[in-house]
Amino acid sequence: MTDTPAHDEPHDTGLGARLNWLRAAVLGANDGVVSTAGLVVGVAGATDDRGTLLTAGLAGLLAGSMSMAAGEYVSVSTQRDSEKAALAMEKRELQETPEAELAELTGLLEGKGLSREVAREAAVQLTERDALRAHAEVELGIDPDDLTNPWHAAGASFLAFTAGALLPLLAIVLPPSSLRLPVTVLSVLAALAVTGWWSARLGDAAVGPAVLRNMGGGAVAMAVTYAAGELRGAAGV
Repeated sequence: MTDTPAHDEPHDTGLGARLNWLRAAVLGANDGVVSTAGLVVGVAGATDDRGTLLTAGLAGLLAGSMSMAAGEYVSVSTQRDSEKAALAMEKRELQETPEAELAELTGLLEGKGLSREVAREAAVQLTERDALRAHAEVELGIDPDDLTNPWHAAGASFLAFTAGALLPLLAIVLPPSSLRLPVTVLSVLAALAVTGWWSARLGDAAVGPAVLRNMGGGAVAMAVTYAAGELRGAAGV
């Protein structure tokens, strides 16, 4: 007798959402690395005073993390409001035109490859069990029990940006003045290589081009801001 191999593939409906959160965290950390590195390297082009570098880096870290958190909160709040409005409309339609909604659900299931008869039977059973949930998931792609949370999104963005920003900040203020710039540049490029690799893996994209693009963008940002700082220092402004 041939044993049937076990099918251990996980079927987690929250996997896609968690991947999106992880991708957002990686990108937030990447933004923290690049923006703060550009800021402190630019200031380093004008002065080697540790206190000035620390002040500029902290200001950039706080401004960037708060901006990211506020922007994410507003964005996700808007999305949540849209989800609630769609669910409220669906609930009203189910109360006012239940037969039309049943026909609509049947059509949606049929569009997923089910025969007309099977789709109708499935629609009836789903409607009897929980009509609003059925329409929310099949028609709207929304889980009524797991709406997007703006506070979670804001907190995640704040923490991700802060984690990324700490690297160039510490790299520019901790080493001796003669080593600050090379240590910062190398640390930032290494961090960007890691975030580029992660973002490529999460998106099932080619790793090499993603890493090179990420490192190249960071290198250009630091070069431009350093040149601006050098010009400011040379001009004595």
